[in-house]
Amino acid sequence: MTTQATPAPRGGIGRVISASLIGTTIEWYDFFLYGSAAALVFNKLFFPSSEPLVGTLLAFLTYAIGFAARPLGGLVFGHYGDKIGRKKLLVLSLLLMGGATFVMGLLPTHASIGVGAPILLTVLRLIQGFALGGEWGGAVLLVSEHGDDKNRGFWASWPQAGAPGGNLLATGVLALLAAVQSEEAFLAWGWRIPFLLSGVLVVIGLWIRVSVSESPVFLEAQAKAAEQAAAGVKEKPPIAEVFRSNWRGVLTAIGTRLGENISYYIITAFLLVYVTTHLGLSKSQGLNAALIGSAIHFITIPAWGALSDRIGRRPVTLIGSVGMIGWAFVFFTMLDTKSFPAIATAVTIGLVLHGAMYGPQAAFISEMFDTKVRYSGASMGSQLASIIGGALAPIIAVALLDGYGSSLPISIYLAAAAVVTTLTVLVAKETRGRSLAQNHNSATETVPGSRRPEHDSISADS
Repeated sequence: MTTQATPAPRGGIGRVISASLIGTTIEWYDFFLYGSAAALVFNKLFFPSSEPLVGTLLAFLTYAIGFAARPLGGLVFGHYGDKIGRKKLLVLSLLLMGGATFVMGLLPTHASIGVGAPILLTVLRLIQGFALGGEWGGAVLLVSEHGDDKNRGFWASWPQAGAPGGNLLATGVLALLAAVQSEEAFLAWGWRIPFLLSGVLVVIGLWIRVSVSESPVFLEAQAKAAEQAAAGVKEKPPIAEVFRSNWRGVLTAIGTRLGENISYYIITAFLLVYVTTHLGLSKSQGLNAALIGSAIHFITIPAWGALSDRIGRRPVTLIGSVGMIGWAFVFFTMLDTKSFPAIATAVTIGLVLHGAMYGPQAAFISEMFDTKVRYSGASMGSQLASIIGGALAPIIAVALLDGYGSSLPISIYLAAAAVVTTLTVLVAKETRGRSLAQNHNSATETVPGSRRPEHDSISADS
């Protein structure tokens, strides 16, 4: 039996968390910046149309292309991350994401070069998606595998907080520019500033990220693999092993992420379209509401992660998914009041419920896979969900709004996604307390004769 890796000292885990949090914040800043720009700028500068919703729909199609590239990024980064280490691939993902975002800030628009502008934008979006597909798995695993079993939910939730952190940063910069610039100046050149700022952020992120050590759990597994290779034992590629013995984990990860992913992009990205195009309010109202909600979201994600260490990953996730089923209908009712306090409250409560699904997710999904395939399995499950979830959510929401002129179909769509996550988590096994240094045949079964997770017995009634 593989011995359990010694947890990193408190100072060590602090450095690892800081590196993962700052890195994921920067990467999500880059990714979310595109989503906000798609709703406010790209529809006018790269996809000009006489119909505002049509231009927005085209802008969101390129937004979705970034998601389509994420599983490929998860596959490539996962394979090499399971082979040569988490840290090296995380540095590469940050360079790719930051470089693509910086170049976006230099792109000529449709008025300057015609159809070449949206083509170049689409290529850069593909690079963004590819990089982000490899970022999530590596960031959460680096923390999960450095920390101990008892507090993994809390430690691993910090890279998750990078999502609202990045959204907070992107929305904050856009809101500041919207407040100090005229609409004409913002469309002419102001929108480029947040994209060019990415270059500075990447330098900071790299400086912090290269200072951390490789995961001790991975190093232990790598040493064991080297011994087996010397003895003539050939290992299958990680992705083949994932689908041979960990396919239940991939399906569970997809179902767990679906409601979380769809709800997040409707509450944040589609919010800006709904507020400006359907309600006729200023973009500042939507941006400021997202700003307030993201700040609360950033704080509550680690709290939900810590709670999952006490009562389990499943109960906390169910709080969010069941709550989102009802909130899907309340959310748009509050937006329709056109009152800023009501809009900000709707976004904030929606993001708090989302955090209950998102906070425990890093530990939950990490605990579903063995070390030798953990990067591949976690990345594939997460990124496949992003295609049918976050990639399509704004597009479907815009199409439903355009077709029905009402938010009710969007609420039904959001509630249905939350139902899928609820059902998935209800049938999943509890993973709290599972050792990452030990091998398990699948996400739902332990190897015969090996020690079962201390808290698996609560999965039937939690």
